[in-house]
Amino acid sequence: MRNFKHKPGWIALSFLILICLRYSLPSQASYVAPFKVPEKFVYDLTWTGIKAGSASLESVKDGDKVKIISTARSADWISVFYAVEDRIESTLFRKPEESGIGHPHSYRIKIREGRHRRDKEVVFDRTANRATYVDHLKKERKEYTLPDPIFDPISSFFHIRLLRLVVGEPVYVTIFDSKKVWNVEVQVLRKEKVSLPIGTFNTIVIKPVLKSEGIFFGKGEILIWLTDDIKHIPVKLQTKVAVGSITATLVQGTY
Repeated sequence: MRNFKHKPGWIALSFLILICLRYSLPSQASYVAPFKVPEKFVYDLTWTGIKAGSASLESVKDGDKVKIISTARSADWISVFYAVEDRIESTLFRKPEESGIGHPHSYRIKIREGRHRRDKEVVFDRTANRATYVDHLKKERKEYTLPDPIFDPISSFFHIRLLRLVVGEPVYVTIFDSKKVWNVEVQVLRKEKVSLPIGTFNTIVIKPVLKSEGIFFGKGEILIWLTDDIKHIPVKLQTKVAVGSITATLVQGTY
């Protein structure tokens, strides 16, 4: 286990959602490492050079299941104008002998961003290849037939970290998000050395070609820097928004 300790990190969950809503299991998956639990990442996010909020992304054991949790809160100065308080949870069934992340059991997203609210849940039935979608605010409930394999948005990001990533070779992935099944291309762009407050890392840069709902609705390019090793730790993220851009860097972590 490795520990990074630094001053508290700051990142709005609206950015973490960008990285967690876009990936899943391709049929040609080639695992480079087993899925490890627990993990926790804390990020520092700046919007045009100004700190914007705080968030964490972690995986923990929950009895015979694995839970992945992403939480975030906006900085006090932003909350005066646009409060962000978000929580996303993905629960997975995973057998000890499995090298992958397992199979989704449920997915819950609760978002408060300014006046915008979302409280949605998906419960998966892998045996029947179906999912029950529930919108708790709109009192909507509907069932969907799904292909196999498939993942929810947040757990699928952890899956892609397990894959063999080769520059110039895109990975095609499938998720259930926003009441639809999405086939998403993740481009593997280049290798790059980056210097952060916690150290210098050799990384591999990926870019999801966004299609599903998300916070920014696929309008801005998103780049993710993963460590160029078997852990594929997300150490840096960057995206354009309506005004300026957001850059997130890892400032603390345990894995």
